[in-house]
Formats: sequence, C-alpha cells, structure tokens
Amino acid sequence: MTTLPRSRFALYLDLIRWDRPAGWLLLLWPTLSALWVAADGFPGWHLLAVFTLGTILMRSAGCCVNDVADRDFDRHVKRTAQRPITSGAVSVREALGVGAALALVAFVLVLTTNAPTVAWSLPALGVTILYPYTKRFFSMPQAVLGVAFSMGIPMAFTAVRGEVPWLALWLVLGNLLWVLAYDTEYAMVDRDDDLKIGMKTSAITLGRFDVAAILAFYLGFVLIWAVALAPLALGALFYVALAAVLMQVAWHWHLIRGRTREGCFRAFRENHWIGFTVFLGIVGSYTLR
Repeated sequence: MTTLPRSRFALYLDLIRWDRPAGWLLLLWPTLSALWVAADGFPGWHLLAVFTLGTILMRSAGCCVNDVADRDFDRHVKRTAQRPITSGAVSVREALGVGAALALVAFVLVLTTNAPTVAWSLPALGVTILYPYTKRFFSMPQAVLGVAFSMGIPMAFTAVRGEVPWLALWLVLGNLLWVLAYDTEYAMVDRDDDLKIGMKTSAITLGRFDVAAILAFYLGFVLIWAVALAPLALGALFYVALAAVLMQVAWHWHLIRGRTREGCFRAFRENHWIGFTVFLGIVGSYTLR
C-alpha cells in the first residue's frame, strides 16, 4: 500500500510538537501563577489571554529554533531521528519561517500590554534563540533553558505592576530549579546517545549524582516558592498544594531511581502536573479569600 505524503500543515504541527502539550504546559503554569500573584487575584481576561496564547506561540517557535540548531545531532538519536527537519520533510528555511511567524504573532500580543513588558520580551526571545546552541559548550545547558522558561514570570509582573519586584526574582530562581529538575530527567533519557555525539547536558555533568541532584532541585523549588509567597498569607490551600507537590516528587524519585529511559521519560512528561498543582493552590487561595 502506498503511503500518501503528509500535508505541509500536518508537518508544521509536528514541528511545533502540537500533539505533545506537556512542553507549553510547563511554561504556562508558573507564568499564570506569577500573573495571579502580581494581580493579587484574577488578572483579567485580556492578560490571561495574552499570556496563555503567547506562551503556546513562543514554545512552538522555540521548537522550530531548537530543531534547526540540533538537526545534525538529532539524526543520531533514535527518539529524534524522525523529526521533520532531521528527516528532510521540512527545510531549515521553512522551519525558521514558521518560527519567525509564531514569534511575530506573540510579539503583537505583547504590544497590547505596556512598555516594560515589551522591553522584557526582547531578552526572552534572545535566550530562547541562544539555548539550543549552549548544548555545544556549556556543561549545564538546562540552566539556560531554566532562564528561558522563567521569563514569563517577570513579564507577568511588568504587565500588571509595570515593574519587577524582588518577589518575582525569587519566583524565577525557584522556577529555574524546577526546570533543572525536569529537564535533567529528560536528559537522562538520551544520555547514552548524547555521550556518543558530544552533546553536553546536566545528566552527563551530574553523572551518578543525577537522581540526588534532581531531588534537591525539586525541594529547592518548593522551599523558595513557599518562603517567597509566605508574606502574602495565601492560606492553607496553598500549603496543601505544596504538600501534594512533595508527594509527586516522591513518585518521580520512584520513576527515575532506576535510570531507565521509560521511567525518566515518564517522569518528565508528568511534570506539568506539579506546575498545575501549584497554580491550583494559588488560584484557590485567592478565590477563597
């Protein structure tokens, strides 16, 4: 039976990982959490729409940049060998065009906010473009990804308050640790392949201390957010949510302790539930005030 060629639209959806929403959910929950904190409750439909759509668009654009940068590496990794650019189904020029179009739409959304938020969007774009290339020379590129995945936090505060307070920076630090935790789990999946092709990742750098470091990253994330948000007196529901997060962390330890590809990949894919739990605790606390 002859297989019909896939449409360009279907290939573009594959390029931006449309069927794998875990990636943009990992970005969305801390951004929306920061938005609720900055607004001291519901931020309004306009900002909610801007940050939700902007997060999805920028994550999709980031996938395009990442796959262009990694196309020569991805062909040597079984999990990524059939990505549209690596397989030749989508050209580099096409992928960059799609990424640029998505980033442009996201920028138009940002233009509906205020000048400080527009200003913060520029370094956010810069670190998104830089991240894929740090895997060539930086032993912990996941830290750069952590910065990229945390830029929505200061932007949420500027959109509401016009400034970035110390609280926002503490939330960024905590979120960076969470990114280090789940992206190290992700890196553990491809560690053997990455060693062969010379890619640098936190899983390789941490070596036999990878599992312990991941647990420390998770605990640091929970501790920093708990302490940073304590002065806001969010109430018991927020701390119940953090307790639920710690239970999830214990489950992640169970999944990754054997360092199997399946266990580590499942742990990574389930991380968005940690972000959702924190977000739910924050929203619920403001709602019940």
